Amino acid sequence: MVRFFLVWVVSLCCTSAVAEGDETFSRWLADLKQEAREEGISEQTIRQTFEDAKFLPRVIELDRSQPEFITTFTTYLHKRVTSKRLIAGRLALKKHEDLLKKVEFQYGVPKNILVAFWGLETNYGGNKGDFGLPSALMTLAYEGRRAEFFRSQLMNVMRIVDGGHNNVAGMRGSWAGAMGHMQFMPSTFLAYAADGDADGRKNIWTSLPDAFTSAANYLSSVGWQTGEPVAIEVKLPVNFEYYQAQLDIRQHSKHWAALGVVQANGKTLPSLNNTALLLPQGWQGPAFLVATNFDVVMKWNRSVNYAISVSHLADQLLSNKPLVYGIDADENGISFDQAWALQTKLNALGYNSGKPDGLPGTKTKEAIRNYQLANRLPADGYPSLALFNKIMGYK
Repeated sequence: MVRFFLVWVVSLCCTSAVAEGDETFSRWLADLKQEAREEGISEQTIRQTFEDAKFLPRVIELDRSQPEFITTFTTYLHKRVTSKRLIAGRLALKKHEDLLKKVEFQYGVPKNILVAFWGLETNYGGNKGDFGLPSALMTLAYEGRRAEFFRSQLMNVMRIVDGGHNNVAGMRGSWAGAMGHMQFMPSTFLAYAADGDADGRKNIWTSLPDAFTSAANYLSSVGWQTGEPVAIEVKLPVNFEYYQAQLDIRQHSKHWAALGVVQANGKTLPSLNNTALLLPQGWQGPAFLVATNFDVVMKWNRSVNYAISVSHLADQLLSNKPLVYGIDADENGISFDQAWALQTKLNALGYNSGKPDGLPGTKTKEAIRNYQLANRLPADGYPSLALFNKIMGYK
């Protein structure tokens, strides 16, 4: 409750500050206009971009808000890979089969992978975001937390308009600046967008040929390996040492096979370089073998849960392939306040988890892993509710 009150207060303060300081915001916009001129943006685009410029308190509220609880992997997956989304995705595969085959042939990115991204990003085009990007990005740049990044994205929005790919009114998307069917940031658009329908315009907002081609071009350009999976569910042997399941511990798949790791269906692991084992919900949850294409998906979105969800949705679109193991793992995640307390306690016990922030990242998981090893617990590094209670001394 305290956190949500603080978020509300911060949002209210931001709104009040801008309402009382419109002159300051106007001066800031004037400086921004001059910067756009110096960047070579056309006067027409500058005028159209700035004429309806607004500070959007809702954008700041969304930027600073956070959920009360840290979502577990299975909860995250079940909310995104739903029966409704699977049905719609399979229909989309059939409807756009010829286009998807053409894109797959050109770039080597499978059609089901592209549709999985499309489904997770915008629910197959049904939710592309409706924030005016100029005002959203101006708000984020003015607010200052990541000012330079959002300032550059705003300049890129104007470059896209100058390039004739959209007009200012059509530049709409998420509160954070992502846009189109595949939710490209403006900088990603400029680097990787492609004209799939050869009409002279890169239109990721309403043209599926452009959207699919752009997504495939991006994935191919950042290292997609044709013919390799993103993630494979596996079964670990009973005596597996769980500390080995880390994204930065890489081995050829034959190494894991020699330890007794097999696919969930019992088959031998495929021959793959650069593989790692992941336990996104600890040793009691499902286990996955990931390789280079997993890293590629992580360049799109730096979330392990997201990357595995892309892989799982893509697999499910082609055949009924539900998860086999760990589906009954405890879905009770710890709260941000509990994570903060856990980090503080680990530090006090001599296990360096870094500065407490309520977000159990790599350093916190390593601290947990070291605590687990010292206390002869399964060393999966996972901040479960049971582990929290044990470390904090609760029953």
